[in-house]
Amino acid sequence: MFKKIEAYIRHEKLDDVKAALKEIGIVGMNVVDVHGHGRQGGIVLSGRQGSYTVDMLPRAQVNIVLSERNVEKTIAAIQKAAVTGAQGDGLIFIYPVDDVVRIRTGERGADALTYEGDIDTRNKK
Repeated sequence: MFKKIEAYIRHEKLDDVKAALKEIGIVGMNVVDVHGHGRQGGIVLSGRQGSYTVDMLPRAQVNIVLSERNVEKTIAAIQKAAVTGAQGDGLIFIYPVDDVVRIRTGERGADALTYEGDIDTRNKK
């Protein structure tokens, strides 16, 4: 079984998260710029003409599809690299993935997700 990890993190922590994922063997991911807010509802900024609330904050969405057995290790790497201790550090969602198909070759399942040097091939040694 495969899982999709969807992590929403601060932009300034993206390089740290990518490095942490590379270190454990995650080679495939994509990143999308998103805007939103959570519990804090945004931030209040003060300027010369008064205060105003910015309620849609920029974040990076990191998407990874991987083997179920690697989920906890990957979550731990993201958490460790993304944490600042302040409100708004982000969230991680985990979804089930039924199947994966590589368009170019037609490979399915684990064959479509495996890369030389990735977390799965490292664990086979």
